[in-house]
Amino acid sequence: MAPIITLQNVTKTFGNLRAVDGFSAEVEKGTITILIGPNGSGKTTLINVISGLYKPDSGKVIYQQKDISGLPPHKVYKLGLARTFQIPNLFWKLTVLENVMVARQNHPGESFARFALKRLWLDAEKETAEKSFGVLQTVGLYDVWDKPAESLSGGQMKLLEIARALMSGAQMVLLDEPISGVNPTLAHDIFGKLVKLKKDLGITFFIIEHRLDIALGYVDSIVAMAYGKLIANGKPEVVMTNARLIEAYLGT
Repeated sequence: MAPIITLQNVTKTFGNLRAVDGFSAEVEKGTITILIGPNGSGKTTLINVISGLYKPDSGKVIYQQKDISGLPPHKVYKLGLARTFQIPNLFWKLTVLENVMVARQNHPGESFARFALKRLWLDAEKETAEKSFGVLQTVGLYDVWDKPAESLSGGQMKLLEIARALMSGAQMVLLDEPISGVNPTLAHDIFGKLVKLKKDLGITFFIIEHRLDIALGYVDSIVAMAYGKLIANGKPEVVMTNARLIEAYLGT
């Protein structure tokens, strides 16, 4: 498969700390790839660079053959690259449905030139609601569509973030510990849904995850890093026996 994203010698420093150090890797299109490594290895910093929250000091981030290095998050998002956070970032007082609806891009009601044409954006609002219900059905949140986001369980909040990414039309989603703090049953359900979304819609997932006992049963490949550097990249059965990875975790 062709890569959907390519990282070329990406470096990001904070003072004397080199959080990401000449990191190069590829993520193939239409796959589920997890990014692993000991705490402090630079995983979240790398995701922040990819998603535009941080500008790399050097190196390139190539997404779908376009150099997005240093683009602000909203421009990265418009290109079809969405992300979620370890601690869900939702509109807490809005309903589940409303949270999904606001993720639609290019709604005519948001345009100063078109918002006065009420019929135009009302039709779009109806279409957005119908599509949002479909997304909620896909991720398993249809039954709570009218509940405020703040009333959801932790696992449901993670699913709602995924639903918003789908509603945005994302072709690749960066997930930061999607099953952290989630009970095992729902954790397996979340990964099962990611597999279905990959197969049915061709969406690519790049995931930071520590709960390898659950995640390894669902992923296509692993990218492993330590001290800001790539130490292994490939199939799970190969990477998990890599001597450098074992050394990084055990510190021996």
